[in-house]
Amino acid sequence: MLTGVIAGLAAGALWGLVFVVPRLTPGLSSVDLTAGRFISYGGMAALAMLLTWRRHTWPTARQAVSALGMSLLGATGYYLLLAQSIVYAGTEVPTLIIGTIPIWVMLLGKPARLKWTGLLPGLLLTLSGLALMMQSTLSHAAQLPAGGGQFWWGVLLALGAMLCWTAFALMNAAWLKRHPEVSATEWTNWLGVATGVGALLLWLLLGSDRQALSSLDNQALIAMACIGTGIGSGWVASILWNMASQRLSVSLCGQLIVSETLFALFYSFVWDGVWPAAAQAWAAVLFTLGILASIRAHR
Repeated sequence: MLTGVIAGLAAGALWGLVFVVPRLTPGLSSVDLTAGRFISYGGMAALAMLLTWRRHTWPTARQAVSALGMSLLGATGYYLLLAQSIVYAGTEVPTLIIGTIPIWVMLLGKPARLKWTGLLPGLLLTLSGLALMMQSTLSHAAQLPAGGGQFWWGVLLALGAMLCWTAFALMNAAWLKRHPEVSATEWTNWLGVATGVGALLLWLLLGSDRQALSSLDNQALIAMACIGTGIGSGWVASILWNMASQRLSVSLCGQLIVSETLFALFYSFVWDGVWPAAAQAWAAVLFTLGILASIRAHR
């Protein structure tokens, strides 16, 4: 259990980085950023499979189709919606909307043996933290003059991303438990290759042309952001998350997703060079207590 918890928290720390990357790469479209990140993820997964081809298990046709569907739901589609929502609504509000994923995963993935009374403390602490954070953050949205329509379009896109990843978390955990013969690394590599193929097709259909990309001033930063998030927040984080999904119940994994929100907000505050407001600091405390309460309930 301890290994699963540490893996889940580490995955959250790496996923939190993707919330600030769109702000590091101005001028790059959401499609280009999504494609760059996941082509890097797919390339790393393909390289890992080639290096271990003698020991690697290869997917059946049915498993390959499952990997394609999962990659669209939990990777390319999810991140495209999220990146575009950050462009329209900034970092904090989409982060908070994505932060509700643990609630839905906990409610929908509760194991039958676990009583609601055991799950309730962690659930209430997480909800309280979200309420505090939203009260602090959404006050900014109410003061938006022009461009408010874009902000709420960003909120809608973030809700779509939330639905995509909630469904992925539930389906991915169920698939891994049905196939214990497939290791976390193997499944990550299959998902990675499928994601890379999907991202390449996305870029060929909707991405910017090469001339537009070559005219950008910050090409080195863009390349580092795409490769870094593709390998770190993509390949490594997926291995860690799949390890957690194999070792822990879906509801506890859901609670651990809160760490993604905590790290994303931390990175955002560091990037902006500001201290969190009192409500945001208390919300972070409540999130942490919620994680600890959920771990205790699932022992």
